[in-house]
Order: sequence, then C-alpha cells, then structure tokens
Amino acid sequence: MSGSVLRGSVLGGSIRAFGGRVGAATLFFCGHQIGEALVPVLVGAVIDSAVRTGDPAALLGWLALLAVDFAFLSTCYRLGARQAWIADVRADQRLRLLVARRLLDPAGGGEAGRLPGELASIATSDTKRVGLVNFALPMGLAALASLVVAAVALVRISVPLGLLILLGTPPVLYLVHLFGRPLERRSEAEQERAARAAGIAADLVSGIRVLKGLRAEPAAIRRYTRASADSLTATLRATGSQAWFSGTVLIVNGTFLAAIALVGGRLAATGEISVGQLVSAVGLAQFLVDPLQELGWVNERLAQARASAARIAGILGARPAVAGGSAALPERVAGAVQVRGLQHGPLRGLDMDARPGELLGVAAADAGDAVALLDCLAREADQERGTITLDGVPLGDYPPETARSAVLVAAHDTALFTGTVAENVTAAGRDPGPALAAARADQVLETLTAGADTVVAEQGRTLSGGQRQRIALARALAADAPVLVLHDPTTAVDSVTESEIADGLATLRHARTTLLVTSSPALLAVADRVLLVEGGRVVAEDRHDRLLRSHPRYREVVTG
Repeated sequence: MSGSVLRGSVLGGSIRAFGGRVGAATLFFCGHQIGEALVPVLVGAVIDSAVRTGDPAALLGWLALLAVDFAFLSTCYRLGARQAWIADVRADQRLRLLVARRLLDPAGGGEAGRLPGELASIATSDTKRVGLVNFALPMGLAALASLVVAAVALVRISVPLGLLILLGTPPVLYLVHLFGRPLERRSEAEQERAARAAGIAADLVSGIRVLKGLRAEPAAIRRYTRASADSLTATLRATGSQAWFSGTVLIVNGTFLAAIALVGGRLAATGEISVGQLVSAVGLAQFLVDPLQELGWVNERLAQARASAARIAGILGARPAVAGGSAALPERVAGAVQVRGLQHGPLRGLDMDARPGELLGVAAADAGDAVALLDCLAREADQERGTITLDGVPLGDYPPETARSAVLVAAHDTALFTGTVAENVTAAGRDPGPALAAARADQVLETLTAGADTVVAEQGRTLSGGQRQRIALARALAADAPVLVLHDPTTAVDSVTESEIADGLATLRHARTTLLVTSSPALLAVADRVLLVEGGRVVAEDRHDRLLRSHPRYREVVTG
C-alpha cells in the first residue's frame, strides 16, 4: 500500500471512527454560522421595518427575533464545540493506542530506523494534529454553509452581490489551498527534524553514564547541537511559511470583501437597495471575514495533519520484522535447541546445540556475532538462511510471543519498569525469592529503604548499574522459561558477587536449558560446555578450564 493511501486511511479512519460526533458537530456549527449570518439580515430588517417607520410593536418583535437568534447560535456553538472536542481528543487517544499497539506488536518492525524520542513525538504531537481534524472539519463545513447562506441572503438583497459571492468564493478557496502546499511540505520537515532532535536527546540522556565514562560528552554535545540546529532551521522555515500563508490569506480575503463592499455601496448610491439592505449587505460582508479566515485556519490544520498522518502511517504500515506461524507449544518443553547453518549478519553457517537441561556457555570473539545470534534466538529478526529449532520444531513455526515465552532472551541492556522492585521481578505469580537470591538481588533489597516495595524510577535510574543488573537478572530467572538466554548479565558487579551469581545460576537453573552468551570467566566456569564463536562459526568446544589450557585464542577472548 502506498504512503499516500496509508496517509489517507489514517486521516479517514480518524474521522470515520467518530463520524457520529463529527456529523453532530457539523450540524451544530452550521446552525451557529447560519445564526451568525442572520444577525446582519435581521438588523437590516429592524432598520427598514421598525426604525424608519417608527413602529414600536414592530421594533419589539424584530428585537425579540434577534434575541432568539442569538440564543440559538450560542447554544449551537456550545453543543457543536463539545461534540467536536470529544471527537478530537478521542481520535487522538485512538491513534496513540494504534501506534502503541503497533510498536508493541510481537512481530516488531514499527520502531525500525527511529529513535525512542522520535517515536514518542509521533505518538503524542502527530496524533494530536491528526485528531484535531475532527474539530477543524466541522468548522470548515460550517464556514462553507455560512457562505451559502450569506450568498442567498445577498441574492435576495441584490442579484449582483449574491453572484459576486457565489462566483468569487471558489477561486478564493482554491488560492488558499494552493498557498497551503508549501506549509504542508515544511511542516512535515519541521516535525521530522524536531522528532529526530528529541530522539537524540532521549538517547543521550539514557546513556549519560556511558558517555561520562568514555569522556565523550563533547562529541555528544556536537551531535545534539547539529540536530537541534537542523530542527530550529526547519521550524523557522515552517513558521515563515505559516506567517506568509496567514498574511496571504488575509490579503486575498480582504480584497474579496473590499470588492463586495464596493459593489454594495454603488448599489445603495443608485437607490437600487434600501438603507436597511445596505446595512445588511455591509454586515454580511464583514461577517464573511470570520468564515473565510476559518477556512484558512482549517486548511492550515489539514496541511499539518496530512504531514503527521504520513509519519503515523510509516509506523502503522511498517513491515513486520519477523514472520510468525500458528503452532502451539507442547505441554512440556524439553528445551533442546539446535542451530544449523545459521546465516545472519556476521554469522556464516553457525552450527550449535544446547541439550535439554544443559548450561551452555557461548564466548564470542566478536560482539557482532553474539548480537546476531541473540536477535535470531529472541525472534527479533528472521535469519537469512539456516534453521533454529526447539525440540525439533522450527522457532518460526510459533507466533513470536509464543517463541519468546519458550526461549527467553534477557538482553544485556534490559531496562526496568516504573513500579516497585517486587513488581519488576514477580512473574506469573511465582515466588521471586529464589530468583532474587540466585541473582544476589537480595543484597540489593537490604540496602533499599523499603526493600522489595521500593519504587523504581523509569528505567531504574534511581538504582546503580549493578543494582539494576541484578534485579533485571532476577526478573529473567523468575520467569522460569524452558530455555533462558542471558547476555553478559554480570558486567556491572564485582568479582566476588559475580562468582556468587554464577553458583546461584547453576543451582537455580539445574535441569533447565540455559545459554550464557558472555566472556566472563566466572560464568563460563560453571557451564557444562563452552563454545567459542569466531568469524561467524563455532571454532572450539570444551569445558572452560580445558579451553583455557589448550586454546590460546579462547584464553585471549575471556581474559582480555
């Protein structure tokens, strides 16, 4: 499906989802605009039928009718604004949920090529701009209705005036549409670059400790400064386009209204219309300022909404990162993992086996090999060639979420969620105690003021790196998956604690298949077997102590 079709489906879907409220808002806003258009008509009638004749009864009657009109138009506006506002905010919420659901889809792919801050920008500001269409559209349709009413009223006053509006309005609207095109293009660039800058900022904040450790703050500042400058340039261009658009619309509308006033004045001067009719005509001409300006505002909102809809469509229409089957897991999973001829990224024909209940160590000479293997095991990506099977069934035969529940990959940079420590660790109602002890996270609880009930800030920023790592490891262990894959789970702890964790892992995961993808000697020492991966293949296999003695390359990888 093309980008323009997807963009149209995002906009159209937001309107259709709340079509009843949008329709009601349109009717009420039309009633408001019609009531507004009738005000100068009624004022002219008051002048001709009551003021000039000096009839008090007629004056009171027309004033009462004018009061009814004001009550009608104000009530219609309140009711219309309520319906439009509800349609606006609910459409915004609906789109946010759709974006979140796509980003959380087990098949992945929606987040590809975008930083977290950019995704947050799309899920907030872009969805709001699209949702606002449900407010702008009824106002635009009501403005058109008011133009029709004004034209009919002016035709009854004077055919030339009515024809002037009927024939002059379409070119004015077309010019407004043309003037809005540069704004749409620059608005899209503004949103893209602003989201990019926000994404870089969020990326830098999340990795600030690493940056300080590497003393890379100057490079990070330069990177953000460039992105921020690009965003500022795009914003200034979009703001300039918006100012140019608004000014141009005012000039076009003003010229059009001046023409109406000029024709009406000449007709009054020649006696072809009465004083009351002249007042009505001038009042209608002045009234037309608001609907014409509203049409310009609506066109501006639509231009921004189309740009935002294209960005939302890019996420909703993204191709899944992995394919998924429909097979169901057997009641008992033995945990035999077999990899044959795996080609993905730097991996070139990797063969390996993890036997049921085995604690298998995998030491990769190149970090890229480890990442590629983990991506395939976690079903974050489809391998280019080769197979990965669980108890003889290809992982791809299962839905992604099912495969991940059976083969749980705990990434090195796993984040904690906002909530208590206990809420982060507890899985499926299991007792987290053994997992906390094995990960030595029980030591962390002793240092926290509220123990397991201590509230963890977003991504665990209130904890040290070692504390976060141990709690994340405890969470992975508490899940008790048939196959658990751990990637460097102890890089932020001291050597004594690391040895204790290694023993705890071996004890807790006894008879459960576990893969330790790491270069830590302490963890590899408790493994039943260790594989050395280099050049995308397994080049050595034995116990840790034997490989240390017999394989110089292995010794170099694990001892630095």
